[in-house]
Amino acid sequence: MTQLTGHSIVAGAPLPGTAGTFAGQDPASAQALEPAYSLLDEAQVARATAAAQEAFASFSALAPEPHARFLEQVAANIEAVAPDVVARAMQETGLPAARLTGEVARTTNQLRLFAQVVRQGDHRGVRIDPALPDRAPLPRADIRQRKVPVGPVAVFGASNFPLAFSTAGGDTASALAAGCPVVVKAHNAHPGTAELVGRAVADAVASSGLHPGVFSLVYGPGKVVGQALVSDPVIQAVGFTGSRGGGLALVAAAAARPVPIPVYAEMSSINPTILLDGALAGDVDALAAAYLTSVTGSSGQLCTAPGLVFVPDDERGDAFVAAAGRAAAAAAGQTMLTEGIAQAWQDGVDTLAAQDGVSLVGAGSPGATENAPAPAVFASAVPTLLSNPVLQAEIFGAASLVVRYSDADELLSAVERLEGQLTVTLHLTESDRETAAALLPVLERKAGRILANGWPTGVEVGHAMVHGGPFPATSDGRTTSVGTLAIERFLRPVAYQNLPEYLLPEPVRSDNPWHLTRRVDGVLDVVLGATETDVTKADAAPETAGTAR
Repeated sequence: MTQLTGHSIVAGAPLPGTAGTFAGQDPASAQALEPAYSLLDEAQVARATAAAQEAFASFSALAPEPHARFLEQVAANIEAVAPDVVARAMQETGLPAARLTGEVARTTNQLRLFAQVVRQGDHRGVRIDPALPDRAPLPRADIRQRKVPVGPVAVFGASNFPLAFSTAGGDTASALAAGCPVVVKAHNAHPGTAELVGRAVADAVASSGLHPGVFSLVYGPGKVVGQALVSDPVIQAVGFTGSRGGGLALVAAAAARPVPIPVYAEMSSINPTILLDGALAGDVDALAAAYLTSVTGSSGQLCTAPGLVFVPDDERGDAFVAAAGRAAAAAAGQTMLTEGIAQAWQDGVDTLAAQDGVSLVGAGSPGATENAPAPAVFASAVPTLLSNPVLQAEIFGAASLVVRYSDADELLSAVERLEGQLTVTLHLTESDRETAAALLPVLERKAGRILANGWPTGVEVGHAMVHGGPFPATSDGRTTSVGTLAIERFLRPVAYQNLPEYLLPEPVRSDNPWHLTRRVDGVLDVVLGATETDVTKADAAPETAGTAR
């Protein structure tokens, strides 16, 4: 295995911290892992942001082809160390090799997908309204618009995805694709994994001839470094995946700055699943088994896990609940990411179980390792759900609540009072068309992704995906953290009025040197000819961009 240094990577070089040390832990055995990692103090973190600021001018102006090749080099470097990455991540997270191998593929494929986006250039949003000097009663000026990178971005690694949502994950990939240098705050749950991937990114920066400040990876006390990054005037946007409390703390710090900045935080979702009458006319045992698979996958530590399921209060609903109880009883616990996460899960389950009107449907057995609690499914009814906010609280892990509804009107009333969600799922047949049609406008207001006859634990990385949603699922429901639209978070529009041609940036010049598709006088001008092959390739995503299981 590649030798780990135990230090941050600031502008391409290891930086020993002066604020103490910590060690990662194997959650399956509760044993500390070597090496210990040194923590940066605030002044050392400022070295990373200063380097990012120095890198911004050159990196933000990078031409499409070298920019795309850089992203592809990051992907290639990660693949080159994939065996070491998977082995270390298994030790640090307790996740199985198959899950982590798939996550490596998702990480590298989304980097290559963003390389295609950079080559195609649609994200630059070029619009040109040519001058109309003879227009009456007043002439029109020459106005040209493009989107420019916002500046250096801070990214906070996620606990549950040590690769796809961490050091070189979706937030980092989309920010780098936008032309923004990135400072990543490594998650302390998987420090060695972060270092291996961070070195792959830093090596790609160097081999691509870019300013070393394009990427830094910092370790430090969570609150101290988090507040330091978000408060630093150099940082212009933040990407975060984690708890509601952590996300809101960053949002508050960003809003309190003399110049506030956006925080794109994915935080809390219970991902309601709605079983309509027609869906229960089939094999309820198979339906219940699929539900438990989605609840327990990765020990339930997925932001799209179905934590709430609406089921009719009738005989078919009774059959589903009984089947779900049997499936839960047959399930065994899996190792959770950290001791702290396992304890938080236990606290959440204990709190839910203690509520009036909540009963246990079924519970499995603990796993053989440390921090592997038994999965659990509970039941309640719509009136209890609506009267007690505890029932809408996210329990991060393998636990779910079945809520019984009496009729379509009660179901609609319940859905209207749910918090914002990443996903809502409908299980239905043609016979449920009228009920589903009444629900759909409400679901659009409640979630970023609406599914039919599937399960939400699987997030395809592509052009149409939305992995976001109304608060508190995210801090800004207008965005997504997965898919190519994620790049829009780190761009802003600039218009150029009557600038002479020699001052215009390449994307808006009349000769279109970057061969971009542009909207000219409101009409889409698609570039073909010499760049037709590149445009065609950019329209085709990798065959396996990857999904969050």
